[in-house]
Amino acid sequence: MDEYYGFRYRGKTIEELKAMSLRDFAKIIPSRARRNIIRNESDSFYQKFEKNIDVDKPIRTHRRDLIITPKMVGKTIGVYTGKEFAPVVISDEMLSHYLGEYSLTRKRLRHGKAGIGATKSSTAISERK
Repeated sequence: MDEYYGFRYRGKTIEELKAMSLRDFAKIIPSRARRNIIRNESDSFYQKFEKNIDVDKPIRTHRRDLIITPKMVGKTIGVYTGKEFAPVVISDEMLSHYLGEYSLTRKRLRHGKAGIGATKSSTAISERK
């Protein structure tokens, strides 16, 4: 009874989800993502995955607002961050999320120690010498 059955999304396995059409998958995802998929169903990016194109290099895109579908699972997609294409490996937990959620557009802020002239006290110390 405690056996591991693998990942399931809304009670369906990845194989069952991959066998579904894009419109059938849209019926089981949240409403905001469903609306996006139905409006962009004829998008050429989704069509690449419908045809099961096996490409060694990652597919590159500027479209950060695309919903991740089951056909994308296991693929690497280069998502544009505004400066470069960040490789995003699609896993099964990412279903029905946006591509842009997994490629950050801002760098993490790192504070260093203050240099000479950074504060009023540091300039006063350097003038005495």
